[in-house]
Amino acid sequence: MDENKVERWLIVETSGRSGQVALANGPHLSASRTLDAARRHARDLAPSVADLLNKQGWRPRDLTGVIVSRGPGSYTGLRVGIMSAKAFAYATDTALIAVDTFAAIASQAAPEVLLLDVIGDAQQDKAYLQQFARRPGDPEMRAAAPLAIVDFPSWLNGRNAAAWVGGPGLHRFHARLPSVCHVLDSSHWDPTADALLRLGRARHAGGEVDDPYTLEPLYLRPSSAEEQWTRRHSP
Repeated sequence: MDENKVERWLIVETSGRSGQVALANGPHLSASRTLDAARRHARDLAPSVADLLNKQGWRPRDLTGVIVSRGPGSYTGLRVGIMSAKAFAYATDTALIAVDTFAAIASQAAPEVLLLDVIGDAQQDKAYLQQFARRPGDPEMRAAAPLAIVDFPSWLNGRNAAAWVGGPGLHRFHARLPSVCHVLDSSHWDPTADALLRLGRARHAGGEVDDPYTLEPLYLRPSSAEEQWTRRHSP
């Protein structure tokens, strides 16, 4: 990329019930739009991106690239978001940068949070879980364990009481947490466009890009529909 060219980014976040698209000029968001939770991402996403670009006076090829949240999260939302981001990056010959959804959420934690369990709803009373940690004074949260799927009651009974809890799984599980549990502010349960931009730009600055042909959502498990199909067709 031309070192004198201003960075312009499209940000796509569709891991949850609702989604968000945004544009950024360097490290600053220029415009954003929430995708209606009652409608499919596929119906809203492309027109929303086109409208945002038009209002900014940007052409698709003016962008440095696309930063997309890759999960875990909603199967349908992630498929639509990642396929749209891949198609956009390929068509415009711009960079494709995927950001782990839980890493973005962890990066939103306040400085006093040194240990954080990020959880998501994995259905059937299971949760996606990844722990992040940092030393006092360190601004960056780092993964302290790989992403896993756990039985929610078992995790709740055995969790480290010193760890804060955050993540989209709190929309379902928050009422089941003990009152003494430290919980991130609800505004930080889901990934923000700012967090995705920050981590995506860091990856890009380090020379990291993703392949539009091979990038896949981060699922860890089949969808409920896929599991039902497997059960029906198992011998």
